[in-house]
Amino acid sequence: MPFIDVRTNRSVSPANLDAIKQAFGTAITAIPGKSESWLMVEIRGDEALYFKGSDAPAAMTQVSIYGRPDAAAFDDLTGRITEILTKYLEIPADRIYVSYQCTEHWGWNGGNF
Repeated sequence: MPFIDVRTNRSVSPANLDAIKQAFGTAITAIPGKSESWLMVEIRGDEALYFKGSDAPAAMTQVSIYGRPDAAAFDDLTGRITEILTKYLEIPADRIYVSYQCTEHWGWNGGNF
């Protein structure tokens, strides 16, 4: 039940959208018990996004997770997400934020887990 939401001021080609989505499908396995089979991804390019007062390439990534993984898993996933965005969108690592939201309540298919 993870959800990865990326907002960036970079343009994202259809080919890069697909490549990033696929790479996130592998990256999410950094969180024990999570896989692409439950992963939802949203990627929004060409956003009005400023960091440190500049519109240089940047990204804000929010990851929502059902459950409470340990900090080491988050460290691993942050590294993976950063590598993916740097590779496909040419965003420097020091201009990427990754935030996490964990919840014990997640609805799907008309009910909650």
